[in-house]
Amino acid sequence: MQAVANPRTLIDVIVPQFKADDRTYAIVRNIVLMVGFAWFVALFAQIAMRLPWTTVPITGQTFAVLVTGGALGMRRGAGSLAIYMLMGMLFIPVFAPGSGATSGSWDVHFILPWNGTDNFVWDISSGGYIVGFILAAGLVGYLAERGWDRKQWVHLGMFLGNAAIYVPGLLWLGYLIATDWIHPAAGKPLGDLISGSNTLDKTLMGGLYPFIVGDMMKLFLASLTLPAAWALVSKFKRPF
Repeated sequence: MQAVANPRTLIDVIVPQFKADDRTYAIVRNIVLMVGFAWFVALFAQIAMRLPWTTVPITGQTFAVLVTGGALGMRRGAGSLAIYMLMGMLFIPVFAPGSGATSGSWDVHFILPWNGTDNFVWDISSGGYIVGFILAAGLVGYLAERGWDRKQWVHLGMFLGNAAIYVPGLLWLGYLIATDWIHPAAGKPLGDLISGSNTLDKTLMGGLYPFIVGDMMKLFLASLTLPAAWALVSKFKRPF
């Protein structure tokens, strides 16, 4: 069988689609890839740290989300993160440990034992970020299909993808704070659980400032991972 010429994403080189493959196989292949990468994100969600002054945990998900988008492309990347979100809403514990917990103490968790959570995204303060994962994977995937994951633009692409996570994340967190949303686990308004003097201050303190350094490191790592993967694949795909 002959592989499709000029594949646009990394995964299409690693797991090529063949011209002779029928439509059913292609659909099954894409579903398997999207579900597999959804579990990849779930795995990195289990690398988590809770901070005393916010209900939103720091996790390894940003790295996994950016890599997923870059590897799968726009539609499959966004689809994979949509599957991830639905998994958590269908009571599969794939969200970060303590994603619905209150602030007040330090806590670090590294994968095992599996301590994932499940919930409806509108019932957790980090729900906006989970929606943002879909946007980020789609944006990074769109850019990857245009070669940004193999060029000097990769760092900018990852930065834009990371920023896309924050847009719905901060908007949702700010809305919950401004409307005195009652945190289910604490029985108190969310604003009482996050440090800050006003709604904007609490939103930035609880949903942006604690994550800047870590996210810069994760997007930089993702910026190295995709070009390195392309180089490795190209080396092994060379004809002898």
